[in-house]
Formats: sequence, C-alpha cells, structure tokens
Amino acid sequence: MGNYKQMKELAKAHLSEVVIPFWNKLKDEENGGFYGYLDYDLQLDKKAVKGCILNSRILWFYSNAYLTLGEEGLLSYAKHAYEFLKNHCYDQTYGGIYWSLNYDGSTYDTTKHTYNQAFAVYALSSYYFATKDEEAINLAKSIIGIMEKKCTDSFGYLEAFDRDFLPIDNELLSENGVIAHKTMNTLLHVFEAYTEYYRVTGDMEIKERLMRMLDIIQIKVYNPNLHRQEVFFDVYMNSILDLHSYGHDIEAAWLIDRGLDVLKEPKYDYLLKPITKDLTNQIYQTAYQDHSLLNESEKGKVNTSRIWWVQAEAVVGFLNGYENDRNETRYYEAATDIFQFILENVHDKRTGSEWFWEVDKEGKPFNKKPIVEPWKCPYHNGRMCFEILRREI
Repeated sequence: MGNYKQMKELAKAHLSEVVIPFWNKLKDEENGGFYGYLDYDLQLDKKAVKGCILNSRILWFYSNAYLTLGEEGLLSYAKHAYEFLKNHCYDQTYGGIYWSLNYDGSTYDTTKHTYNQAFAVYALSSYYFATKDEEAINLAKSIIGIMEKKCTDSFGYLEAFDRDFLPIDNELLSENGVIAHKTMNTLLHVFEAYTEYYRVTGDMEIKERLMRMLDIIQIKVYNPNLHRQEVFFDVYMNSILDLHSYGHDIEAAWLIDRGLDVLKEPKYDYLLKPITKDLTNQIYQTAYQDHSLLNESEKGKVNTSRIWWVQAEAVVGFLNGYENDRNETRYYEAATDIFQFILENVHDKRTGSEWFWEVDKEGKPFNKKPIVEPWKCPYHNGRMCFEILRREI
C-alpha cells in the first residue's frame, strides 16, 4: 500500500470516482429521496420501499462529503435528502421518524425505532454543521426530546415502538433467533448521534446523556472476561446470546474514542480508553485473517463471510488503534491491508455498481445480495473514506 499519503489519494479517488457518482444516479427527481433498491444484477426498482435509515444515512453522507471535499454541488444532494426526511420520513402528527416509506413518499411501515431516530439526529446534526440551517438542528432537537421522553428507562434505551410510541416487539433489530429488548447496536448509534449533536451544539444536557451511555457500555455492554461487547439484552441489560460481532466491536472502539475526544472528560478517558484498546486488540487477534475481517462468532461457530461494512469499519478501527499508540504498527499494516482487499475485491467494478454486500476470503462475491437496499448505503464506505482523509498519520 505504501505510505499514508498514497492511502489518502486512493481513498479520495474512490470517494470521488466511485461512491459519490454511484449515489448521485440514485437520486429520485420525481418522488424525492433516493431509490431504495438495486439488485445484484444491477436492476433498479424505482417503486421499491424507501427505508428511512437509508435516507438519513444518505443525508449524513452528502453533508460530510461536502465538508470533506468542499464541492458545492454535493450540498444540493444533501438538501434533496433533507427535504425528503423533513417532509416524508418525519411524522408530523406524533413526531419521530418512520421505519420506511413507499416509493412515492407515503408511509409504508410506521414503526418508530430508537435506532432510526438516532440516525436522523446524526444526519441532521451534520447537515446543520454543513449549512447552518437552524430548522435542521431544531428538528434534531425535537427528535432527541421524543427519544428521551419515550425511549428511555432506568437501564438505558428501549427500542421498538408503534407510531404513537407504544412499545412493541423489537423484531427489526433482533437476529440470530432471539428477540432482544435492547441491543448494543442501537446504544452505540445513539451514542454516535448524540456525540455529533453535542459536537455541533455544545448542549450540556446531551453531554450528560453521553456520559450515562458510557457508564452503560462500561458496566453492562463490555465483557472484560471475554474481551468483547455483548450484543443482545433483556430489558435489564443482561446478555441473552453468546454472540461476538467483530464488526461492531472494531466500530465501537473508534466511535467511543471519538466520543471521548468530543467530551473531554478525563474520568471517562480513564474508564473507557482501556476498553477500546482491549476491543481493538481482541479483534486483531481473533478476526483479522486473510487480508480481511471475519463477520461474527455465535456460540463459538465463526461466520467467515466478508461483509462490506465490517471491512470498512475495520480500516477505520485499526487506523484509530495506530493513532492511539504509534508503536502498534500491526494496526496500521492491518488497516492498509484490508483497504487494499476492499479496493480489489469488495469494490464491484461492474459498470453502474459500487460495493458487493459480501465476498468470501478470496474476494469472490456470493449469495447475490442487493447492491442497494434499506441497510446498504454510503454510510460505512463513505465514512471510511472521510476518516482516512481526516486523519493525520
């Protein structure tokens, strides 16, 4: 891979020549937002459901693409996503963000999920930082108000609700044969969203919420004996499944460190920095194989698929580990190695495509999963590029 300057050049080229042009073409000029589904064979379904998570992540992506590259045209795509979120994804009657919409912007699934609210806050905060549009940050504040009123209890954040924020089963964020009341994944992304909101507003109430979440991560989510985060929990934040999510652990390591950098609270540096260091080391030792990162381990059985987002987060997480300790050259080498694996194998070089969903250890795509769907968006791979360009190594 060479030096970091070369890595930056490759990341900028990939962002500018692959990721951004691909998503530009998915802008729906007729019905707003962005098209919600492109199958493995690159057939676009213009009438597919539009996930609100997808739209929020696209809003976040274009806001940060503008902040990173400074190209004014990128703001028009961000504004397009913002208008769709404001006018369609947001429930004007009961507040909060829907789960998904029909292609024309009418409601499809009116479920309100804390995870979805968090990504809207994340996106709106970045959009505000890029545009200084007070309407956007006020909308983010109103969503936070609902989250703190409707979605919390004494043990953390509740997750799944109907349109009027009455609790329902958390099927949307549960996997692996369990129904979880609470998940590490949702907590992590609420933390991520609140970090960005606090960074751009300095709201001290949000700082208190961030510290509370760090307490939960330290006491309930992090398992010091197994050197990992637990994933699925009951209502009291007790783990209910033996699952090690490699991608989430390396993602959490750097997102928590980012939060600590924003918070600037020595107490939490002392408590959490050893955890992020441990998570990074454990993922390196356990999941980094054959130039890429394995997916997860359930009850000791390892899933060896190379998932697109896991590879992207591994690059950032290992760069973060190296930044924290320049003696850890193994992390820098792993980051550059996985980045090369992405460029050679995860990047789908077919005309009109972007990244494969998953490949095997040799880089061969399989399962023919879609190129775009409600969870497959430019958030992870775009952010990987932003983080490579942002960091000085």
